Amino acid sequence: MADLEIKNLHARVADGEKEILKGLNLTVNRGEIHALMGPNGSGKSTLANVIMGNPQLEVTEGQILWKGEDITEMDPDARARKGLFMAFQYPVAIPGVTIVKYLRMVLNAHREERGEKEISLKDFRKLVQAEMERVGVPKEFGSRYLNDGFSGGEKKRLEMLQLALQRPSVAILDETDSGLDVDALNIVSQAVNSVKAESDLGALIITHYQRILHLIKPDRVSILVDGRIVKEGGPELVEQIESEGYKAIRAEAEAAGADVTTVV
Repeated sequence: MADLEIKNLHARVADGEKEILKGLNLTVNRGEIHALMGPNGSGKSTLANVIMGNPQLEVTEGQILWKGEDITEMDPDARARKGLFMAFQYPVAIPGVTIVKYLRMVLNAHREERGEKEISLKDFRKLVQAEMERVGVPKEFGSRYLNDGFSGGEKKRLEMLQLALQRPSVAILDETDSGLDVDALNIVSQAVNSVKAESDLGALIITHYQRILHLIKPDRVSILVDGRIVKEGGPELVEQIESEGYKAIRAEAEAAGADVTTVV
C-alpha cells in the first residue's frame, strides 16, 4: 500500500467548467523521491494544491488516499496533521505572526495529533536553532514576521526549516527550485537530502527544470502533460527531457494514442 495514492483524479477550478486534471494516477511512498515533471500549464501545481485540499479547486472524480484512508474531502489542516507537507511555489507572507511563534504552534499541533505533550520552550529553542543552522536561516529571523519582506530564496529556506522541524511522512515540493540562485538551490537540496536520510522522508518534487534533480536524485519520474501522466520511468527520463525537451515526450504519447492537447 502506497503512503499517498492518487486514483483516476479529475479536478477543476471550483465553479469552473474547464477540467485541469483528467484521470491522473500517481503514488508516493515514504523513503522515495518521485519527480513530477511537465511543461508550463500541464497541471502540476493544480495537482499539488488538490492533494493538500485547496478549496479553490474541486475534485469531480477519483480519490486521494493517505495510507489507505480516503482524504479527498478532508480539510487541509487535517491532511497536514496526518503527515502531509507542502512547500509552496510562492509562500505567502503573514504579517503579525513571528516565525518562532508560528513554528512552535505547528510543531505542537503535530505533537497533539500523535498524543504527545507540547514541547517545552527550552527544548523548542534548542531544536529550532539547530535546524536554522542546517538550512541557512539566520537566528535573528526568528523574531521577524512570517515571510514578511523576505526574498524568494529566504522564503524557500524557511520552507525547508519547516520541513526539517516537522519531519513529515511525505512532502510535496511545488517548484521549490523556482527563482533560486545556485547557492539557495544547494541549501534547499541539502535540506531535503538530509531530512530524507534521517527520517525516511518521501517526496513528490514538482518541477519543469532538471537542475534540482541533479542534486536530489529521483527514484521515479512521471511526466504530466495536459492533466495526464503520459510517461513514467526512472532517472533516465530526466536526461531524456534535458536532451530532447518535452516535445519528444508529447510525440511518444500521441503515437501511443494518448489525448494530448497542451502546446509544449
